[in-house]
Amino acid sequence: MIVDARVLREDFVPSEVVHRHDEVNLLSESLEPLLAGHGTDPAFLFGPTGVGKTCIARYTLAQLREQDPDVRVAYVNCWQEYTRFRVLYSLLESIDQAVSIHRSTPKDELFGRLDDAGDRPLVAVLDEVDQLEETAVLYDLHRLPHVSLVLIANREEELFASFDDRVRSRLHAGTRVQFDRYGTDELVAILRERATQGLEPNAVRTEQLRTIAEAASGDARVGIGILRSAARRAKQAGDERVTTTVIESAIPDARTAIRQKTVEGLLEHQRVLYDMIEDTGEIEPGTLYERYEQRVEEPKTTRTLRNHLTKMVHYDLIESVGKHRGRRYRLVADDSDQSDEDS
Repeated sequence: MIVDARVLREDFVPSEVVHRHDEVNLLSESLEPLLAGHGTDPAFLFGPTGVGKTCIARYTLAQLREQDPDVRVAYVNCWQEYTRFRVLYSLLESIDQAVSIHRSTPKDELFGRLDDAGDRPLVAVLDEVDQLEETAVLYDLHRLPHVSLVLIANREEELFASFDDRVRSRLHAGTRVQFDRYGTDELVAILRERATQGLEPNAVRTEQLRTIAEAASGDARVGIGILRSAARRAKQAGDERVTTTVIESAIPDARTAIRQKTVEGLLEHQRVLYDMIEDTGEIEPGTLYERYEQRVEEPKTTRTLRNHLTKMVHYDLIESVGKHRGRRYRLVADDSDQSDEDS
């Protein structure tokens, strides 16, 4: 049934993209000066989760390196690497310049090493950049002529609201690449390519791919997860093809698996907020902040907490209901909860 499990992973980067040609072209054009030995303005990739931002960034930069192998590429997930030290260390590590660096190493020394490594251009892809707690590192990187920035986030307004004036003014110029949700036909085409490469011939029918695409609601991450879960279930059952019954069972399973993986990846303070919302059912922001400050020893700023909550909303972990003073947070019910209610 499954002939190449890698293809069924959300982070698999295809050799050719089925859609997003306009987005690829726009990002490619923004990076084209590198081929002539020039610097670039920052490139921003904005859009909701599961619309291909990270995939397109990786794909486009792979194409760029085929044209010029001297261009170095470093990928940093700011969800995990959210401080100035961690970002600089990750970049140095990607270019083999992190030897003998320790937690006590001054951040200015890390920046100096990165500055000294200017013999070749470096494209720094900062994914989930709206998770940064120390956005001043963007100012640092913008100062380096050999570093080109590709910044990936959900929404431009929220990202720039987290910047101080110095960072905002430096990054105002640049290319914006906007990603919208996939249409059902687009998602069917993407799933068909994954099925063709990852499964045995005729293992899944087009109408079944459409069922998956409709259930995914424009989120390729969810769609690929459903396809993967269905293929695994069919394989375990010894079936030669994916059945409609298997797909129906895979839909809630895939959503739950993605949700659990996202929750497990939450930062410490995000997880505290998430658990408190889960414990209370619904909670208004003021009460949430007060209880949070009582629970942790070194609480984050209110702005950081707002960023954390906004990020969890984008990832469909929590939802904000009501407006202004009546606004409250609650968990998004997963498919299994909904099924229990329906029954």
